[in-house]
Amino acid sequence: MLIALLAIVAVVVIYYFSVNNREVALRKESDAQRGKIETVHDTMWKTLKQEAGVTEQYREAFEKIYPELISGRYSGDKDPLLKMITESNPEFDTSLYKHLMQSIDVQRAQFQQSQERMLDIIREHSTLLETIPAKWFLGSRPQIQYTVISSTLSKETMRTGIDDTVDLFK
Repeated sequence: MLIALLAIVAVVVIYYFSVNNREVALRKESDAQRGKIETVHDTMWKTLKQEAGVTEQYREAFEKIYPELISGRYSGDKDPLLKMITESNPEFDTSLYKHLMQSIDVQRAQFQQSQERMLDIIREHSTLLETIPAKWFLGSRPQIQYTVISSTLSKETMRTGIDDTVDLFK
């Protein structure tokens, strides 16, 4: 009888330590994830702003030099239109824009994934706090707080339940 009672107490103590350690690990993971979200967000915006700046500088430089190249190249010719058609002229390279769009996709996806991981941590932590028997040991522990980083449009859509923004260019 005493051995059975000691075994039950040992199981309860071991379970308490296990549940307590899991709760601490989730709280620490959420703190680390918060830092990761910040660094991903910071990297995202710095990358996109710098790539957009390079793309804009290229466009401005091309706009500046192209008229000078063309006017100097064909001035004094008898048939400049025919020469312009038959020759290879400088072309505006759109690959920088394609690269920028790819970067936007990649950076936004990384940011979304880091926020989704945070929400998974919170879900797991809340489940631990609210399910029996863990609740008996952890019931007084606070929930992990986190505000999802989102747009005004998304916040308003969630508040109203209406999403009728169909024109992407407005």
